[in-house]
Amino acid sequence: MAVTVETLCDRESLSRLLARHGFHFSKSMGQNFLIDPAVPRAIAAASGAGADTGVLEIGPGVGALTLALADHAAKVVSIELDRDLLPLLEETLSERENAFLVPGDALQLDLNKLLAEEFPSLRPILCANLPYNITTPLLQKFVETPALERLTVLVQREVADRLGAPVGDRDGGAFAVYLHYHMEVERLFDVPSDRFLPRPKVESAVLRCTRRAAPAVAVADEARFFRLVKAAFFLRRKTLLNSLSAAIPGLKKDDVRAALASLGLPETIRGEKLTLGNFAGLAAALDTYL
Repeated sequence: MAVTVETLCDRESLSRLLARHGFHFSKSMGQNFLIDPAVPRAIAAASGAGADTGVLEIGPGVGALTLALADHAAKVVSIELDRDLLPLLEETLSERENAFLVPGDALQLDLNKLLAEEFPSLRPILCANLPYNITTPLLQKFVETPALERLTVLVQREVADRLGAPVGDRDGGAFAVYLHYHMEVERLFDVPSDRFLPRPKVESAVLRCTRRAAPAVAVADEARFFRLVKAAFFLRRKTLLNSLSAAIPGLKKDDVRAALASLGLPETIRGEKLTLGNFAGLAAALDTYL
């Protein structure tokens, strides 16, 4: 019988497949496999994969999302860290001539080199069900891979809420500012925990990030700009006035007060309430201290 998204998401078929290969779930790798075929198909459709795209996938699991992506894309390359999954994936992907496996750790691989080798004439995008314990470092690495023009990822719902909201609208952080600076971020849809095996303790959601043609705001020096952003969240629950003066050597509270006043911002504001424009203005006002 042909392997399909539906068979890989069927509990009984999936259990037989895992038992046949003697596979056991690894908590340390955050392995949770989708068991609702509508979910990988919806993610693949949202990714923008098409006849002109090469899709990089991280952590394919048993290959349900991989197959869904292969239905749309010219080529799918999946990076898998767990070597116990490789023989299983070789079976489930054996009938797809446009799906390929790369053993390894996505955090350690040179993704720019991999994309150039695998997709020389295709438009590279990324689509993945990300391990929740390394979501942020993976997303940062993807943003730092300029060839990737779009990222569509399944992440913990709390993370999707925080990263998907406009900067300043929610309890964000330095990484949310970094992501929105480089990407247009959309929170697409929820995926309940009962759509996974084993069932995780948290809910999930899908984020789509599209690379901006130019950064969201103009800054004189990106390194200084992000030094300020990190300093703004140095004392997480304190005011911006206290956080900046504590994190930046030589910066006095009166200097911060003056900079905030020049932007029409109250001195009681916290870093999480600043917009990208506010951060850019503050970086310009405090440039000599950064």
